[in-house]
Amino acid sequence: MIGDVGQKLVADHGKKKYYQPSQVKKAAFDLGYQVDYFCWAYCIFTSPEDFRLIHEALGEACDYLKMRGEVLGELVQGASFLDIDVDLSWLEWPDIDLSSLFDWVDF
Repeated sequence: MIGDVGQKLVADHGKKKYYQPSQVKKAAFDLGYQVDYFCWAYCIFTSPEDFRLIHEALGEACDYLKMRGEVLGELVQGASFLDIDVDLSWLEWPDIDLSSLFDWVDF
């Protein structure tokens, strides 16, 4: 999912450090992902402030950095990523294949 959404965002809007929440939502929706998974895309492709505002408006408490760390943990499949700053934009992460991130989830 994350890789697909990232590819669509780049194709539709060019490479950006962060995308607007509406752009991320549209990309995920256009790709057929359920709303339950949008949060994962928001934590990767929106700014920390936009992520906070989204969840405040929904009355939810999601931790931006913790979720980003979980995404990275899945990407490196148990390998150490202590040298990777999870606060970086997704464009600044090492070359990690995002395409298989949610293969374990049955959409």
